[in-house]
Amino acid sequence: MPAFLRPLLLFLIVLGFAPSAMAGDHVIVTGGPALREWEDLRIPRDRHDRFWGNFVRASTLRMVEIRKAYGSNAPLVWIIYRPAYQTRANEEGKPLTTWLSELASERNATLRWVSSSADFVNALNSRPRGSIETFDYFGHSNKFCFMLDYGNSIMAASTAWFHENDISRVNRSIFAKNAYCKSWGCHTGESMSQAWKRHLGVPLEGAVGPTDYTAISRGALPVVNGRWAR
Repeated sequence: MPAFLRPLLLFLIVLGFAPSAMAGDHVIVTGGPALREWEDLRIPRDRHDRFWGNFVRASTLRMVEIRKAYGSNAPLVWIIYRPAYQTRANEEGKPLTTWLSELASERNATLRWVSSSADFVNALNSRPRGSIETFDYFGHSNKFCFMLDYGNSIMAASTAWFHENDISRVNRSIFAKNAYCKSWGCHTGESMSQAWKRHLGVPLEGAVGPTDYTAISRGALPVVNGRWAR
């Protein structure tokens, strides 16, 4: 190759590969549904998760948003709390975990199953330095924690959670400088958001009040019965 063409070739290589090399991860965390066995024993206004896929449907709607905003090849990392979907699958007689694997494949998302809070932290900390550009949590929560499990093993109780006291276990260097993080669970903005910012250096938008997932039936993301706050 003539020497005078080499700088042009180098420029074209950089132009062609730099965007994909610099593309950030978009992490979506999906908590588990309650069992109908327990929820049907509660008064109607306190029942949750008649549809097993509330958090799944919301997660896939967010994936569509991300791909529109960041490009059709934006890297998706989908973290799902598996035990709750296994037990709900047994209850409904449906291959839910197989369906979830297929959904991840269809959307070209990297699927990470987790079974505990420790697994969840390890899944986050496995991301490269500065790689997480967006983070979304869909699942049950209260003001102090993400409840990966709720009403599944025990009625109206959680046996697997990520508490605001656990945030310090997450490596803050995995987040991009201007990472956008949001919890779509109830009440996160009342305490956990502040702990997230304090430990990780990036804001976590959360709900002050409960969130409502009925909007997913209309193809919309959950809304807050209150306000969003950081």
